[in-house]
Amino acid sequence: QSHYVACMAAILSQMDRDHYRSYIQAFPSRPELMDFLMETFILFKDLIGKTVYPSDWMVMNMVQNREFLRAINQFATTLTDMFLSNSSFELQLWNNYFHLAVAFLTQDSLQVENFSQAKRASILAKYGDMRAKIGSAIRDMWYNLGHHKIEFIPGMVGPILEMTLVPELELRKSTIPIFFDMMLCEYQLTASFSRFEDEILRKLDSEVEGGRGDEQYKQLFESILLSCCRGHPELAKPGENFVALVTGLLERLLDYRAVMNDENKTYSMSCTVNLLNFYKEIDRQAMYIRYLYKLKDLHVCYENYTEGAYTLLLHARLLKWSDEANTAPMQGLLSPSLHTQRQLKEALYNQIINYFDQGKMWEEAIHICKELAEQYESEIFDYEMLSEILQREAKFYEKILKVLRPSPDYFAVGYYGQGFPTFLRNKVFIYRGKEYERREDFEMQLLSPFPNAEKLQTTSPPGPDITASPGQYIQCFTVQPAEEARLQFKDRSIPEQITNFYKANHVQKFSYSRPFKKGPKDPDNEFANMWIERTTFMTAYPLPGILRWFAVTSTTTTIISPLENAIETMMKTNEKILSEINRHQGDPSLPINPLSMLLNGIVDPAVMGGFAKYETAFFQESYLEDHPQDQKNIEKLKDLIAWQIPLLAEGIRIHGQKVTEDLRPFHERMEQCFMQLQAKVESQYGVREMICFEDRRSGRPRSMTWGPDWDRLSHAGDRRVRTEMPPTPKPAPRTTESEDRRSERRESRSSTFFGYRRQEQRQSASELPEPKDDKRRFSRNASESGPGSSDGRQPPSSRELAGAQPSTA
Repeated sequence: QSHYVACMAAILSQMDRDHYRSYIQAFPSRPELMDFLMETFILFKDLIGKTVYPSDWMVMNMVQNREFLRAINQFATTLTDMFLSNSSFELQLWNNYFHLAVAFLTQDSLQVENFSQAKRASILAKYGDMRAKIGSAIRDMWYNLGHHKIEFIPGMVGPILEMTLVPELELRKSTIPIFFDMMLCEYQLTASFSRFEDEILRKLDSEVEGGRGDEQYKQLFESILLSCCRGHPELAKPGENFVALVTGLLERLLDYRAVMNDENKTYSMSCTVNLLNFYKEIDRQAMYIRYLYKLKDLHVCYENYTEGAYTLLLHARLLKWSDEANTAPMQGLLSPSLHTQRQLKEALYNQIINYFDQGKMWEEAIHICKELAEQYESEIFDYEMLSEILQREAKFYEKILKVLRPSPDYFAVGYYGQGFPTFLRNKVFIYRGKEYERREDFEMQLLSPFPNAEKLQTTSPPGPDITASPGQYIQCFTVQPAEEARLQFKDRSIPEQITNFYKANHVQKFSYSRPFKKGPKDPDNEFANMWIERTTFMTAYPLPGILRWFAVTSTTTTIISPLENAIETMMKTNEKILSEINRHQGDPSLPINPLSMLLNGIVDPAVMGGFAKYETAFFQESYLEDHPQDQKNIEKLKDLIAWQIPLLAEGIRIHGQKVTEDLRPFHERMEQCFMQLQAKVESQYGVREMICFEDRRSGRPRSMTWGPDWDRLSHAGDRRVRTEMPPTPKPAPRTTESEDRRSERRESRSSTFFGYRRQEQRQSASELPEPKDDKRRFSRNASESGPGSSDGRQPPSSRELAGAQPSTA
């Protein structure tokens, strides 16, 4: 075909203005002329789109373009003269002209900025920049339309946008004002320009994602349209809002495009969330759902199943449990066979459950199962599906108790310096690490997209010399999730597998503690002047969520005194001992090594310097004279030290039951060290007793939720604290062999848990009743495991103890 095109170009090159005029006048009627122009516009557009000649045939391509441009301009004159008046206006003919002109302007062979400098100079010297010529013609033809302009809105918004995005400064300056003319035209007829706004937002998304647009375009668009709007009082305010909307979208789209092809998709996910949040704010549901599925696909690609589930949940929440038909935007990317919102929501929920299961977020999967079960049971009465979903829910409960779930680490990451893109620049984020992910591996992955970035070695916020510099600086350190108190767990014995989930999930506050010295140094006791600067970070949303990280929205800093730091340290140590005890009570097969190391590290005099240093630092009369306001905290610290003794006693008792013969000497030495420690602590800070009871109702391990306010649990002095479970009634007679076996298995399992309850009145050891024989008491000696004294008195019933658990039998 190229030789036919070459012949046509040669003929056109021989034609001047008079030839064109004579040829047009030779048509016997307007319909025939219109058919000719229609066919010519379509032919030219096809030839431009098919690129008849190879791209490196510069001369042939430019000659064709030059002759096509002359012909298009001649035919434009014919349009204005013969097809513009009210009686002769032809919408389709004008529409074809505009599409041809835009296709000509945006063809690859005219984008000279993509060529080498020598080739670009040669083309401009011989042919000029034809884009500017055709752009001026399009602008003039648009203004010639007069009151017919409204017929091209919103249809011509996309082509005009495509033209203005061509990276040629003068072309942009001359054509961007067409957008204001479109706004004004629609506003004068309808008192709004919503159709124009909707179309430009929709087209801008696809154009920028396709590689068009840049920072210069954003600035020109903003300055030119603001100037035009301010010249028309009725459009000043709505025009400013529109310009802010488009420039905000442009900024997010440019950020998204800059990172969407990176190997590391971390930042693509951030930009995707920025876009979907933007579309949600401006109520563009179709675009919002489109980016939801882009984000979901990214998460699934990187096995972020939890985040993928939360992302799909945003779509599911838009749907109702009804038989309304789905609209096209609401359908998303799921099967078109799902005709109603109920069908679509059910399909989404099942996919969400699968993702939560893969992400080990069984608690979240259970919530979805419950909602589906309610629909099956009470709305559509599908008992077969109800049975299936209840079975899935039961499996999730079982997994919570039996499958190991390591808690993720969290990292604070700061991106400082002007060298980062705007969505990262001088911001701090909290990242949720993957299972068993080390900080070193996380940092390596974090730095890979920024090979020139420098890692800051401090954890303090950098100064303006860093934040305002043109470079890139990354700061990364581990933070601790701050668990929110849960009322449903208060004063209740909850399995550790349940409580551990909430310590590291649904968290929005995170803390980092930085120790520093203050005041005179004491080389013999570092606790005396060990202060803590604690920074608490608040994220925009709880983690986990639709991302593995969220931006920090606020930070607060508090100073922890040495005494308060000592109290916190003792609380954490006691909680750790209690946690190990409950773990071993619940699962006797656990290895003993962690328990051995923990207990020995506390009771062995070689490493047990903490108590003595606390005494030296805080328990001297001189300290209390200088810090009288610390009296209450000193008593609390003493109380914590005293409470550690019964915890250690139970830990050593368990250790003695599980220790192997080759480690028996190690255990005996630990017992001796503990007895010395026990005698010392109880003589100075009083006796604390805890009574542990067997819970024979189930084989689940029980753990005490030990709150941070130790003062509510006890005050210094001698006392016993106890909690009793009501006795389990004897099982009713079973009628089947399988039920008998289940009953036997239940009764053969038992677990021990600890209750702590503050007594309203102080009682001495002799005034407290002794426990029953089927309970174990430990207080003064690790080897005590018998029933205690035999004075015959029984403890009060479970109903007399406010902290008792109600019977479920």
